[in-house]
Amino acid sequence: MIAVIDLKMGNLGSILNMLKRTGSDSIITCDAVEIARAEKIILPGVGSFDRAMKSLVDLGLTGVLNERVMKFKTPVLGICLGMQIITKSSEEGVLPGLGWIDANTVKFKFNGRQDNLKVPHMGWNTIEIKNDSPLLSGMPEDMRFYFAHSYHVLCGRKEDIVATTGYGYDFVSIFKHDNITGVQFHPEKSHTFGRKLLDNFIGM
Repeated sequence: MIAVIDLKMGNLGSILNMLKRTGSDSIITCDAVEIARAEKIILPGVGSFDRAMKSLVDLGLTGVLNERVMKFKTPVLGICLGMQIITKSSEEGVLPGLGWIDANTVKFKFNGRQDNLKVPHMGWNTIEIKNDSPLLSGMPEDMRFYFAHSYHVLCGRKEDIVATTGYGYDFVSIFKHDNITGVQFHPEKSHTFGRKLLDNFIGM
C-alpha cells in the first residue's frame, strides 16, 4: 500500500488518480497508523516550505515519518515541494526541513543574459541523466516532465544527483539516496512519462 501524505495543502486527487492508473493500492492520509503500515510513502507538495513543515508538525507526523524512512528504510518519493522539505533547509522559509538528505533548497538566481527568464519556472522540460536509477528504467530518450517551482535543490553529494534540468543553469531535478527519492517536477501532470516514473517507483 502507498500512503500519499495529506499536508492539508492543495488537491491531491491528480496524484491518486495517476497511481490508480498504475494499478497500485494507494490512499491519501494523515493518519500515523496508516502511514506506519505503508509499504511506500509519497510526499506531495503545493505551497510554501514553512507551511508544509508546520503542517507536518501540527498533524503529528514527523515522528512516524522519521521512523519509517530513516529507521525502517521505507521507500519515499518527494514531489516538488515534497522533494524540498526532505532537505535540511530552504531560502523560502526559516523552519528546518526533514533533513533526510545532505541538501538544501535555494531560490532561482539569474544574472546577465538569464535575467529575462521568468520565475517560477513553469512548463514542460527535459532532464539529463547523471546517475543510473531504477526510477528511470524503461523510459524513452525524449522523456519530459511538467515543472512549476521557484526554488530548487542543491545536493551536497554528487552521487545523490540522478538527473538535472536546464533553466538558466542546471539544477537538480531528481535525487536519490538509499530509499529516499525526490523529483522537482510533477509526475502526476506529466502524462505517460509521469505514469511510467510512478510505476517504476512502485516497483523499486
